[in-house]
Amino acid sequence: METIEKDGTAARTSATPLFQIHDASVVRGGKTILHVGDFTLGEGEHVALLGPNGAGKSTFIQLLTREVFPVWREEPPVRFRGQERPRLEDIKRTLGIVSSTMHDQVRVHLPVIDIVTGGLFGTLGLPLRGNVGERDRALARSALERLGIAELAARDVMTLSTGQVRRVLVARELVRDPQVLIFDEPCTGLDPEGMYHVRETMGTLAAEGRSVVLVTHYPEDIIPAIDRVLLIKDAEVFADGPKAELLRGEVMSELFDVPLVVGESGGWYSLRGSYGA
Repeated sequence: METIEKDGTAARTSATPLFQIHDASVVRGGKTILHVGDFTLGEGEHVALLGPNGAGKSTFIQLLTREVFPVWREEPPVRFRGQERPRLEDIKRTLGIVSSTMHDQVRVHLPVIDIVTGGLFGTLGLPLRGNVGERDRALARSALERLGIAELAARDVMTLSTGQVRRVLVARELVRDPQVLIFDEPCTGLDPEGMYHVRETMGTLAAEGRSVVLVTHYPEDIIPAIDRVLLIKDAEVFADGPKAELLRGEVMSELFDVPLVVGESGGWYSLRGSYGA
């Protein structure tokens, strides 16, 4: 960010990043399952984490959400808005998380409006205790409208398609007005229609000025608004930079250890195998 000094010259100033990670190692059973040397995510910045199964992508996200903790260092390895020991409630207030595994928890016959309203209370459906007011339901209806699925409000969530449920879960997070939306493998298990709408939803949220953090195996999930990609392989950050530089055949082939070809059209990327290569 540039500011102008009194003499008219430009000087560089840096706003406090949303997240900073330095020399963070997550160890389980004596084995390092993720190491991050240096990573910074600015307020409002978008990034996609790309890599094979088991590389450490989900562990990376859990470092941000404080579901896992790195090996102790005298200087805390993970900072949130410059804070060495942020309050968990502040992080939860800032982040909204949508994942395919969350979808597996939807096993109750409830109206969609109740599922979305429950996001205000951290419950799947309305809380057993506490008052749910008309303002709460109005916020839920607004979230559904912004995602273009207001007509689903009265539907039993168990009658919806997989893609519709995934978008309802996005609305459930959006109802709290988070500044950051984390999508962890959001298109897993979806048909092409469902994938289209989930990707469209990510674009809508990015256009609102929210940070979008995407975890995926597939470049096809990376919406045009996301320009930065973080490649993770073998529990390490393999590369970090602009997608135009990293979403190339030779880089993807090294990342996934198979010959791959990358195509691009209108800001969207696709990946296919280079069979016989």
